[in-house]
Formats: sequence, structure tokens, C-alpha cells
Amino acid sequence: MDLIIKIAWRNVLRHKGKSIIIGAILFIGALLMTVGNGVIAGMDRGLERNIVEGFLGDIVIVSDKEKTDSVLFKMMGEPVESFGNYKDIKKVLAAQTYVKDFLPVGKNASMVINEDEGDGGYGMLIGADIDRYREFFPGTITMTEGKGFSGKNAGIIIPEKAREQLYDQMNVWFVPKGAALDERHLTDDAKKNRKDLSVKSQIVLMGMNADDTSSDVRLDVSGVFRYRALHTIWGHFSIMDIESYRQCLGYFTTEDVSAKLPAEKKKLLEMDDKNLDAMFGSGNFLVADTGTSDTAAVDFKRKEVRKTAIDTEAGAYNMVFVKLKNGKALDKNLKLINKALKDANLGVHAVSWKKASGIIGNMAVIIQWALFAFVLFLFFVAVIIIVNTLTMAAIERSSEIGMMRAIGAHRTFISGMFLGETAVLSFVFGGLGVLCGIAVVKIIPMIGFTTTNDFVQLIYGGDTFQPFLSAWNVLVVVIELTLVTIVTAIYPVKVANSITPLDAISRD
Repeated sequence: MDLIIKIAWRNVLRHKGKSIIIGAILFIGALLMTVGNGVIAGMDRGLERNIVEGFLGDIVIVSDKEKTDSVLFKMMGEPVESFGNYKDIKKVLAAQTYVKDFLPVGKNASMVINEDEGDGGYGMLIGADIDRYREFFPGTITMTEGKGFSGKNAGIIIPEKAREQLYDQMNVWFVPKGAALDERHLTDDAKKNRKDLSVKSQIVLMGMNADDTSSDVRLDVSGVFRYRALHTIWGHFSIMDIESYRQCLGYFTTEDVSAKLPAEKKKLLEMDDKNLDAMFGSGNFLVADTGTSDTAAVDFKRKEVRKTAIDTEAGAYNMVFVKLKNGKALDKNLKLINKALKDANLGVHAVSWKKASGIIGNMAVIIQWALFAFVLFLFFVAVIIIVNTLTMAAIERSSEIGMMRAIGAHRTFISGMFLGETAVLSFVFGGLGVLCGIAVVKIIPMIGFTTTNDFVQLIYGGDTFQPFLSAWNVLVVVIELTLVTIVTAIYPVKVANSITPLDAISRD
């Protein structure tokens, strides 16, 4: 073995030109593969961080009535099914030791009514307790105009992206209640249209619901904001208080659930949206004559509810965002939580953030594979060049190899010599490429590359380019480099082994 290594070093130094060419190819290939793995790992890590920590959590709980797990961006604004038993779901989640925190929300699409009698708009809504939302997703949103709303107050905050889209759809520019128009935030088109620009601080929403039970809701615009990362994607979602959201979508509000309605009417309210025809069945929905107007009685009792503190958890929701204590154990904990929900017979199930994010998660996987395929393609080209160079070197050294065979060198020795030369080049130049790749991956986050482009943000895994390398990622590069070394030596070794002592004599 020592003799083979010595001869390999000698041959590398004797044929410096070819050695430098092969070494440069191995260096560049190892560098690109190391940086490529860092980009892929950083993208995966960044997407998970920004989606899990900034918008969905690790797991999303939805109704069993949902036909698809891709609930974030459903086709054509199709509504997400609602459920009204969050308090029971909360008990199950609180009992799971691997669950860190959870947040119930409403999520659906809405029409925006144009009070100027022009075309209406369209947007996505998140309904939540805003204080709990900020606590669950800390630092996720930054107010750029207005102060927002807090507590159980009614209000809505609109992302900059959604405001720009509503302007394009309606020719209306929304500003926070009590705030003057800040022309610095106007789009180029809005600036050109400044004289005819319709500026409003209230928005009228009509939820898009499958059973047509939605209603118009007028809200003060409490603020305009930006999402910390992936704003061009999440920027479609405005955030409003949960009670206004329920009224907009025609769901059970807290007052509906809390009001002491007659048993027959409460039973009617609690019926499944898709089974309202059952009201014509055998059940008795007639209300006994109490001598007073039912409507008056209901209205009176609803006013009583408004005077007291309300429990917003009693109404309808569309999703529950769940964060795990150990996000790396996602698959295991997903099975456990689904078993717990099924055993409790709650009519809901859990899906992972990757499935819930739908096209966003799928695009991330596609981009990852595209980057991986690109790196492999580069190495494939490098392998062809290296094989060709080594083969030519073997043919040019026919006299040397033939003489070695003539004095008793076996084919295994010749094979070992060529493999040793390739290994030396791979170790020196490939190793240097790996080290330089690690340095590049470490330096890039310090520079702070940022972008607002949708597609580039998917590659970045957020708004900042932060490639990342773990020990496993480096080991993968070393394994790939080893495979390249072996593959590139196979054909040249075969050519070298085919050389005989007679070839040496004939060349001389």
C-alpha cells in the first residue's frame, strides 16, 4: 500500500498539467456540491422556521369533513369546513405532553364590497384573538401604519400586499382609522391616480361560505402591516377579530352559543350546514306558545350576553394551529395526536404543516430537487471530463505500464496505482473544495442577502439567504466525492490493465 501511494504521488507530480486539470474539476465540483447542500439544507430549515414559527405551526387540526389536507390555499377560494367543539379539542391537546402550544383560528375567503358602486374585491381572512395570535407567533407581524387592535375589540389589520391588490381590484386605497394618507406607501399607479384616488378607513366584508349564510360586516381598518418573512405569500391574509370573522362567515358567534335560546331553536342552530333538510324530518321543531314574541325574547337575551365578558372559545373555528416541543419528531407526534383525537370522537384530524401549506410546501420540495439535480448534473459532466483525462493519461503511459507489467507487476497493482492517483487528487483538491464550501456557507449569512421576490424567497427559505450545513450534510459530500473517485477510475483502470509488455516494446 505504501509503495502504491508513493508511486501515485510521483505520478501526480510528474504529470502536473493533467493533475491540475483533474484537481481543478474536483475542487469546483466539491465546492459546488458543498454549497449546494448548504443551500438545500438552509432552504428546508428556513421554510420550516418561517412557516412553522410564523404562520401555521407544526400541525394543523381541521374538520373531518375536509376533502383535502391542503387547507391554506384551496382552489377558487373554496371555504374551509368549520367545527364548533374547540373546547373539547382543547382538553385533548392540553393532555398531550409533546404539545407546546396551540391556537384556534378562522380561515376563509371574503368578498370586499365596493361602496363606490364599482367592482368589488377579494381577500383571505384570518380570524383570531389578536393577543393570542401575537403570543403564538411572536415578532411575525410589523405594523407599518396605525396601531392595530387588541383584546376582544373588533377590528381588522390589512397586509401591504392585500391593500395593493384591493386597490388594483377596486380603485380604493385603505388607510387606518384616524390616519392621514401616507403617499410614501402608494404604488406607482396609485400615485398617478392620486387626484381620483378613493381613500377609505372602513372596509365592508362578505364571507364566501358554501351554504350562503354569510353576511356583510363593516369594520374599521385598525392598521396596515407586513409579515416578517414570505410577505408576498402570506400577504394575502388579513387578520381580524374572531367574533367579526364569525359574523362575516355566518358561523355561530359566541353570543349565538351563549344565548339562552329555546331548546328547539338551539337544536336548529347546532345542525350540520349540509343537513338542514333534516328540519323537515320527524323531529319536533315547533315552539310552544309562551305568550311573548320569540324574537323579542331572543334579542333581549342577546343584549344581556353583550353586557358580560364573553368566552370567544365557545364559537366556531376552521383550524387549530399546534406547535410541538420537538418539531423533529413531527411524524411520530402527528400519529399520536390523530389517535388521541380519534379516540375522543371529535370529528377532527391533524395534518402536517407541509401538507396544510399545499402548493407552498410542494414548490419547496420541487426547488430542492431541482437544486440537487443541478449539482448532480455538474458532477456528471465533471466525471466525463475526469474519465477522459485519466484515460488519455493511461494511453500515453503505455510504455511505463508495459515495462511494469514486464518486470512482474500484476493487474491489481496497476489498478491500485491508478485508483491511488485519483484518490490523492480527490483528497487534496476535493478536500480543499469541501473546506472552501464550508467557509462560503459560513460567510454568506454574515453578508445578509435579502429579497422581496416570491420565487427567490422560496429558494432562500425566507426573506434572508441563510445556507446551513450540518455534520450530516458534510458527510454526504464526502460520500459523493468518494463515489466520484471510484466511478472515474473504473474505465481508466480497465484501459491500463489492457496494456501488455508488447505494447511497451511496439511504442518504443
